[in-house]
Amino acid sequence: MSCSTKKDSFIHRTNHAMSAKFNILHNGNIAFEEAKKELDASYEDNFWERLPIEPLKIEEDFIPLPGQTVDDNSEAQGFDKAEEKAVKTIQKHSMVIDGFEKNNQIDEAYLLLGKSRYYLQRFIPALEAFTFSIENYPNADLYRETKIWKAKTHIRLQNEKLALETLSLVLRNIELTEEEYEKAHTAMAMAYTQLDSTHLVVDHLKKATFYMTDPNQGPRNLFILGQIYREQQKIDSSNMVFESLGYLKHVPQKYKVHGAIERAKNYSEADSTSIVLYTLEDLIKNRDNRAYLDELYYQAGLIALKNENFEQARGLFELSVVHNTSKPYQKSLSYESLGNFYFDKTSFEMAGAYYDSVLQIPIDQNTKRIRRLIRKRESLNDVIFYENIARKSDSILSLVTMSEGERDLYFKAYIEELKARYETERILNEQNNANIGLGDMALTNTSSNDGGTFYFYNPQVVGIGKQQFKNKYGNIPLGDFWLVAQNVGLSSDIFVKETKVELDTSLLFKTAYYTDQIPKSEKVIDSLHDVRNDAYYNLGLIYKEQFSEYEIAALDFERFLENEPKENLVLPVKYHLYKTYAFFNTDMSNKYRDEIVTDYPDSRYAEMIKNPNNVLDDANDDNSPEFMYRTAFVCYEEEDFDYALRTVNEGLELFKGLEIEAKFELLKAYVIYKTIGEEEFREKLNEIILNYPNTEESDHAEEALVKLSGLKEKLQQN
Repeated sequence: MSCSTKKDSFIHRTNHAMSAKFNILHNGNIAFEEAKKELDASYEDNFWERLPIEPLKIEEDFIPLPGQTVDDNSEAQGFDKAEEKAVKTIQKHSMVIDGFEKNNQIDEAYLLLGKSRYYLQRFIPALEAFTFSIENYPNADLYRETKIWKAKTHIRLQNEKLALETLSLVLRNIELTEEEYEKAHTAMAMAYTQLDSTHLVVDHLKKATFYMTDPNQGPRNLFILGQIYREQQKIDSSNMVFESLGYLKHVPQKYKVHGAIERAKNYSEADSTSIVLYTLEDLIKNRDNRAYLDELYYQAGLIALKNENFEQARGLFELSVVHNTSKPYQKSLSYESLGNFYFDKTSFEMAGAYYDSVLQIPIDQNTKRIRRLIRKRESLNDVIFYENIARKSDSILSLVTMSEGERDLYFKAYIEELKARYETERILNEQNNANIGLGDMALTNTSSNDGGTFYFYNPQVVGIGKQQFKNKYGNIPLGDFWLVAQNVGLSSDIFVKETKVELDTSLLFKTAYYTDQIPKSEKVIDSLHDVRNDAYYNLGLIYKEQFSEYEIAALDFERFLENEPKENLVLPVKYHLYKTYAFFNTDMSNKYRDEIVTDYPDSRYAEMIKNPNNVLDDANDDNSPEFMYRTAFVCYEEEDFDYALRTVNEGLELFKGLEIEAKFELLKAYVIYKTIGEEEFREKLNEIILNYPNTEESDHAEEALVKLSGLKEKLQQN
């Protein structure tokens, strides 16, 4: 008798309202809440950037139709179920009589329908549901909340102005609850974020956090507010916001931990180091924060680095790597910091290994940070190459300059050291062979006596294992990639037994074996001089131009001048020293400036020092680099590539070390493109990027490479 939806009686209204609320709609709300919890739990926030106000990942490539959800997407299935229940509630229990809805639960069904569609990213159908509810149920209890959801849907559809108008009307209502007040201001902040009105975003986030009724969205709003304050360089306000997250109760742990991390990012000399570190250490000790240990250790390492506690910083960065689980970006930051640590210590092979680790992590390789790291890594190859050449050449030439008596003493000492090393190896091999049998016997006894007890519980077997490892690999420090230590700068002596090459050791213990290999030909010795000087010159340029390591660059340039360099490079190197010393030693910079002006008064380098503003303006002078460059460029445009290339090469020889050198190199790259081909052009562009970083020519070379890659992809597609 009470099932009809067309009879307006107390029994009919009550029956349909109760059936809707406690049956279909109740199940729909449960499905929605469970799906929303799963969605929030699966959403991965990128705490290295400003968080979005609403944690919802928009899938632009796939917008599902009703019932079209991915099988393994449980939260989407939950929202589908909620939508289905909402529709079923409306179909079975809606009581529209004389143009009015008599079931007071139908407005909630429409709200559930719209919210489910919203999280399924079907925003147009969601907007229709919210609009229908607002127009047909103006006196419903959920009227204001429905309008807030409608405004949020407008924001997702990029109709921010409509959203702001709707929210403004909502906020004027004097009956607004605290929860609705927070939701409305949060939605306003979302709209102004899309409109890039940061000051209004701040204003509405502050108002949204006044009540903090939502235990998830409230702390998130507060966290974003702290991030924006830092972007605006309002560090004190930012610190206050992040610190307050630590004092709030019932706040999700991720906001508490990252609030402390963000506070540590704001660390400066004015802060109390002990208090900031104590907060991080306290979080590290808490077992509930194991998922955040990598970030906590990394941030503590940055603070140690700022306080020049370099070894402590290195240890913390290594702990960050060890405790990383599923955060590739954080792991890349930790590896990069370790690489920078060893780079600053001039341990370039070790630094290169850590940079390689960064490049192997599956993150976006097209960011400016990674592109810069790739260039730095490639430059390290050049550094390692030239360092090895310089070291080897210096060693040979030092032997050349020794007298026969000095050589004899030198090699006798070396032979004694070699004999001791071989004797140590022999003893270790004998011990190793003896321990292998003993170890096997110990393992057999352990398994038989203890009935399968884990052999690591036997201290005798553990001791044997440690000794065998030490005999085979030596004292290797704890760290990643220990087995390939020869590639990361560790001693390769520990791998002697792996090679097992039979050598005639009798020759190695005779001084004549070594003295006979010392070059005696003047031609060979002169060649070694040239190779060594070329290595020092290139090292100086790399350290100065690419790495800004001015002290190391000055040392290599000085070594170049000490070793009878080619005359045509003396003046450019002195000019490089004048510019390099200007960064850290004014007296030495003045010394080379005076030498250039006094000894080479008519040179262009002297003119640049005396009249820096006039030199580059004098473009009509036939001897100026600008005139020569312009001549080469005109020849290039007229397709006289041979003459253009000769002029460019002449300019590179005459004006080595000047700022215009990069322009000549770029023009040469285009001449090569026209005359030789694309592959050589690419190689030349990469050289320009490596050798002239942070210049217009380097940026132009990068753009050219990107265009070439895009053109190649199009050709492959066609």
